[in-house]
Amino acid sequence: MNRISRRHLLMVGSAAAVTMLPNHSAAHPATGDTSHKPRLAVCYYPEQWPESWWSLDARDMVQRGISRVRIGEFAWTLMEPEPNTFNWGWLDRAIDTLAKAGLEVILGTPTATPPKWLVDAYPEILPVGADGRTRGFGSRRYYTFSSLRYRAECVRIATALAERYGNHPGVAGWQIDNEFGCHDTTLSYGPVDLAAFRKWLAARYQTVDQLNAAWGTIAWSQQVSAFDDVELPISTPYDVSPSILLDYRRFATDQIRDFQRAQLEVIRPRSPGRFITTNFMGNFVDFDHYAIGDDLDFASWDAYPLGFAARSPDTRWDRTGNPDFTGWNHDMMRAINPAPFWVMEQQAGPVNWSKSNPIPDMGMVRLWTWEAFAYGASTVSYFRWRQTRIGAEQMHSGLNAPDRSITPGGKEAEQVGREIQRVGPLPRSERGDVALVFDYESAWMNAIQPGGTGTYQTHLTHVQSWYAALRRMGLDVDIVRPGTSLAGYKLVVLPSVWNATDALCGELKRTSGLVVFGPRSGSKTSNFAIPDTLPPGPLQGFVEVKVEEVEMLREGTGPSISGSAIAGTVVDWREELLTELPVLATYSDGHPAVVGSRKYWYVGCRGDTAFTRSMLQAAARTAELPVTELPDGIRLKRRGGLHFAFNYTDEPWEIPAKPKTFILGQAEIGPHDLAIWREG
Repeated sequence: MNRISRRHLLMVGSAAAVTMLPNHSAAHPATGDTSHKPRLAVCYYPEQWPESWWSLDARDMVQRGISRVRIGEFAWTLMEPEPNTFNWGWLDRAIDTLAKAGLEVILGTPTATPPKWLVDAYPEILPVGADGRTRGFGSRRYYTFSSLRYRAECVRIATALAERYGNHPGVAGWQIDNEFGCHDTTLSYGPVDLAAFRKWLAARYQTVDQLNAAWGTIAWSQQVSAFDDVELPISTPYDVSPSILLDYRRFATDQIRDFQRAQLEVIRPRSPGRFITTNFMGNFVDFDHYAIGDDLDFASWDAYPLGFAARSPDTRWDRTGNPDFTGWNHDMMRAINPAPFWVMEQQAGPVNWSKSNPIPDMGMVRLWTWEAFAYGASTVSYFRWRQTRIGAEQMHSGLNAPDRSITPGGKEAEQVGREIQRVGPLPRSERGDVALVFDYESAWMNAIQPGGTGTYQTHLTHVQSWYAALRRMGLDVDIVRPGTSLAGYKLVVLPSVWNATDALCGELKRTSGLVVFGPRSGSKTSNFAIPDTLPPGPLQGFVEVKVEEVEMLREGTGPSISGSAIAGTVVDWREELLTELPVLATYSDGHPAVVGSRKYWYVGCRGDTAFTRSMLQAAARTAELPVTELPDGIRLKRRGGLHFAFNYTDEPWEIPAKPKTFILGQAEIGPHDLAIWREG
């Protein structure tokens, strides 16, 4: 049977289950959940379809196990066709129709797509690219976060929405805007951005002398005598000071945070008891999600596994998605906000925006859904109810085709809806086996100063390679921000945290587990300078190491690495280490590559898969963690007393230790299938 015809079969068999994060009550008011029962949702655009279809769509949603619907996030012009002239009739009827069917509505603020009349009235709200060109009206996300005028307009529309629908019994919660930073819009370089940046710098540094000292402007005669002398960090003949570029990223995050807060502050008092979230993007590090997530009731993200896979040279995952890309982003949501997260947009078929857009293998839409629940999602919302016939996203699939027929992904989602009824409420999860420390500023620093133009690994791919190695050992990983408590973890890994803050060092002192530092950790100060004592700077209080020199190597020219339990090859980044610590692995020229004491290790390179796996296996065994050698494409997850297994491969896989009680599935897990069981 060929693959296409197989996708049209309704699957029978197993499914995994959702659980909640540790230390949260069974009823979490911010999420609207009263149990640990997983929920399905869908993104819906009633304005794009005949009104006579709305009640039929709502009925079909409920019949397929969907209980929540996101609407409205791109409909500003329909809501307000002219300034201060509101057209609520269509939205009243849409919300009432959905609510009458028993669906909970998540209402999006429509601020990612301002109306043409608003742009014409205030053209200064438009973003400006690094090339100096203004990005005009059309498509979406054509605004700069720095515009106070636009912020005021967003507050106005958010206030109007909240006053009309904030207490509507059918409205369960809110989504602010849509995909902050998408389409390269985190940074803008127009006049309003420059004015806001100068104001931000004055508040941060207070005096110009402190600004000059922090930026090291004495280099290349870059001193300024007033904050108004500061220019945008673009259009220079050569490299801009990395300190300036780092501050511009920090500034951009604060602009997004203030933009979001302005809407939060008018919605919360007008819509009591409803949650507020926003939908982050996967594998996206352009701004600090921790800062944005702190103001939300919970974090959400948009999961497009095949879109992520198409950006990788590894073609094995083209029709399934890379399991560790998806897992990483689920775990990131738990790091951003401890409340149970949502997948606000779940891929349900081929997308339209990637370099390649294949059809998912049969079973993957179902697998992705249950995997999200296993990682701690309380709700998975599919994008979208129906593939549109119009606009830029015509080729992006949904649960239904434009002719209202159900798609293969829609059939898999319907199956999940039935399985949820079988599975019922689920247990909470405990903490993971390993803490992985990740911060966004390190990603920015690596992008600003990668060490060479031919960098093979980005910061994110390096960090995710450590995450993937741990997950392939069957270990559950908690991603934590620097300064978070590390108590109770047997193994703590810092793949690359450039600025070792006092808060981070304090937690490292308190932890009793084995700590593994990766390359470039502690290599910069908060002002993007080399520490006085050389890297790893403050971390020398834990590992007596000095990084004497570093080199960025051409792809394929890195030396081999060997030790009693560690072997592999340098990928691109290598450090020369001066130390008296025991050597755990050496480069082929005899210089130390990995060194460590009983409690702290330092890794002086970015390595290939073999190196990363063997090094972390050695660390896990030293930390006395159970290591399970999993085939590539098999992943395990534990939640409370439940165990989950996911098979991303084309071959069946047998669970080694047969459990006693299967909730769904069986010991032999078929291709693109899953199982859930309880031991004991």
